[in-house]
Amino acid sequence: MLLHDYLEFHARDTPAKTFAEFDGVATCYGEANRRANRIAHALIESGLSRGDRFAYLSKNSVDFALTYFGASKVGVVPVPLNYRLAPREWLYIANDAGCRMLMAQSEFVDGIETVREALTADRLVTLGDRSGDGWIRYDEWLSDDEANPDAVVSERDQLYQMYTSGTTGLPKGAMLSQHAIDSNIRQISFTLEATGRERCLVVAPMYHAAAGICLMTMAALGGTIVVHREFEPAAVVRSLSEDGITLATLVPAMIQACLTGVADVKARRYDSLELLFYGASPIAQETLREAMETFGCDFVQGFGMTETTAMATYLSRDVHKRALAGEPGLLLSAGRAAMGTQVRIIDEQGHEVPRGTIGEIAVRGPQLMMGYWNLPEATASSLVDGWMHTGDAAYMDDEGFIYIQDRIKDMVVSGGENVYPSEVEGALFEHEAVADAAVIGVPSERWGEEVLAFLQLKPGHSVTAEEIIDFCRERLAGFKIPRRIEVIDQIPRNASGKVLKKDLREPFWQGIERRVG
Repeated sequence: MLLHDYLEFHARDTPAKTFAEFDGVATCYGEANRRANRIAHALIESGLSRGDRFAYLSKNSVDFALTYFGASKVGVVPVPLNYRLAPREWLYIANDAGCRMLMAQSEFVDGIETVREALTADRLVTLGDRSGDGWIRYDEWLSDDEANPDAVVSERDQLYQMYTSGTTGLPKGAMLSQHAIDSNIRQISFTLEATGRERCLVVAPMYHAAAGICLMTMAALGGTIVVHREFEPAAVVRSLSEDGITLATLVPAMIQACLTGVADVKARRYDSLELLFYGASPIAQETLREAMETFGCDFVQGFGMTETTAMATYLSRDVHKRALAGEPGLLLSAGRAAMGTQVRIIDEQGHEVPRGTIGEIAVRGPQLMMGYWNLPEATASSLVDGWMHTGDAAYMDDEGFIYIQDRIKDMVVSGGENVYPSEVEGALFEHEAVADAAVIGVPSERWGEEVLAFLQLKPGHSVTAEEIIDFCRERLAGFKIPRRIEVIDQIPRNASGKVLKKDLREPFWQGIERRVG
């Protein structure tokens, strides 16, 4: 199955059923398919063809969702950009992907203009009222042709390309095929016991794998997505209570913000809410218990990565109930392998280790990426004999439950966003006072983890935390900026020069059972 097959099927059989609600406006499946067709034809009319890439920079909207479907119809590959990144980071991704076109919401046009001279895309479309100086307005760019395109697209074709940072500090483009995404849609549908009657709240950013697979799964089933432009705790709580939401996908930082930042969250009723699907970063056991008591619905956890489309393992409704009935330790688990997926814990040689022994999580299944764009060596080191080496250290118990202990690759997950220390360290080294730097993730009740930077200063120099944070703000996305700065005499390194990050992390994580979610 191809992604757009689902949309076209529901547009034919139930054209009046609501596909999406956004800003008080409902879009039915018939209209959604016509708009997706206009996007598809506009891509072709812009000179793009099967396999070509274009960048998309926007907060959530119905058109953002439909762009995935429109591009699918003609085999053109969207490259969604994280709007929280800095302009030079957008530039790197768009150019690395070879994007021939860039589409940007009006509020981000000024940022694009600061790097426009170096941008290789030769066509610019603004998703709003701004135009001129080489920018085409979206409503002028859209085609008038509302018919389903007659294009040849294969399940082996790439559907989209999402960028995920790497240990080198430069983002890598994970190529996801139609087949991989369709497989994960089916796996998630089975996991959630979804029926197509769902009203699903989509508030996570659509450039993220979690929101992307959520909206695609709902469209496949014929459900309804209720879209919020961005996360705002009070609006989410109101929607969960008043909009007939039956299903929502939230990262733990969002759950925590709703519980602590909305005064009437516990006074409201959530009569329609049946399930909260959570994942993407650590969650405190106490936060999860409070959420389960507050919202009074079932919970399912998903664990995965962009390279596995989205979900690789899950902790089911029934296991959550087991935990509440007397097995609380299960809440520390990332669950068991998804349907059609194999998970192993392996040693450095790739051999499976005994149950209860810590090693690296390796995943095999139909939802794995095709590889990293133009990075054959990185692909070969991550995808080995069909197994995705995740970089997460964990052990597996006798029932197959996975318990993640640490990150082999030192990645920090803050509020559901991946932060790689080497990228932050690179920015810190640009400061004239910094002789050495080491960045780690430390526990945060609000974000799951937050970024802490240790600095070793050059002789005769001094800095304040505020000065370093301001310095980083010019170079990094907001979520990558260190929340805390500690100046120390010397960054600890081993004989080969590698920073002893485990030693730096350990004092902050003592007594905290769940290290990664």
